[in-house]
Amino acid sequence: MQLTKLQIGFCMECGVCTGSCPISYERDHFSPRQMIKRTLVDPDPDILQSRDLWACLSCSRCSDRCPVGIDFPAFITSYRQKARKAENLPRQSHHGIFQTLTTIQAGNLQQSRTSWASEAGIIRERGDYFLFVGCLPFQNAVFHYLDLQMIDIARAALILLNKLGIEPVVSDNERCCGHDAFWTGDDTLFAICARKNIETIRASGAKTVLFICPEGYSIFKEQYPRIVGELPFRMVHLTEWLSEALAEKPLEFSKSTEGTITFHDPCRLGRRAGIYDQPRSLLQMVPDTRYAEMENNRENAVCCGTTAWLECSSCSKAMQVSRLKEAERAGADTMITACPKCQIHLSCAKSNTDIDVEIVDLYSYLAGKL
Repeated sequence: MQLTKLQIGFCMECGVCTGSCPISYERDHFSPRQMIKRTLVDPDPDILQSRDLWACLSCSRCSDRCPVGIDFPAFITSYRQKARKAENLPRQSHHGIFQTLTTIQAGNLQQSRTSWASEAGIIRERGDYFLFVGCLPFQNAVFHYLDLQMIDIARAALILLNKLGIEPVVSDNERCCGHDAFWTGDDTLFAICARKNIETIRASGAKTVLFICPEGYSIFKEQYPRIVGELPFRMVHLTEWLSEALAEKPLEFSKSTEGTITFHDPCRLGRRAGIYDQPRSLLQMVPDTRYAEMENNRENAVCCGTTAWLECSSCSKAMQVSRLKEAERAGADTMITACPKCQIHLSCAKSNTDIDVEIVDLYSYLAGKL
């Protein structure tokens, strides 16, 4: 990404990004502005070996507020590509299992990842709608130790779609969306995943792809056209589709019994996709809902603390605990989110505290009320 002299000049006299960056709260030596200074203004000869290149969460809080429109996540990703070539690699979380899974999926393999679907509802091999499940089947296997059944999110999504008359395609040939590979500077691996997914979706005959995960949704919309050109289908996040469908064909939900609920805005769903109202409208469809906003909500929401399964640290945990305490201060008994990774990260942090806030997936919450 190229910055203009005007952008760089204004950047050096500003500081909005430093006050916005959640990493800067916890690591006083890091800020987006300092990274631009160290790369473009007063070049650090060792910058490609710096661990700070891997600190950014790509949460877009800085770029959303930048008065001169600097897309810092895109900027830092361009330097991560250079860092990889210089053999400066990120610290992988969970022993690198998800990076390994992405690499395996980029090859030629036969998968069996849809058995959950035939048990939960009705799916098709071809049809107008393709349900992009993402990494939920793999996350389900990894995070049993947190007492999380991540595949229940996919089951809940399918149940809701079937109730509304949709029998989507769910494919064994779906691959990782490549989100994490892209944001960690591995554009080659990302491109392979992108092409394989487009081939699979095109073969299904789908005209609309529904995304459970905000990361898949955002990476398809933002980066897939760069790799494969114009996409031959419509992309819709499931919260968008459900809010419209349920407005036309309401389902009967039982009353809320979860106490006061709040919604945690995922970075990719909120700041990167601009979807704020639809999840909240879905929650209000449940009778007797008591809703409270956290202090930092919508475009000001704080990231769940880590991204792309890398650089999880005490800094990440501090951010996660702070977010959970924010929910407590709002009087929430239940925090609902629409991102599988947010649920995992916040649940992990909560397991080491006495914070009494339940963390629940949006689709599981809604399907449980049918």
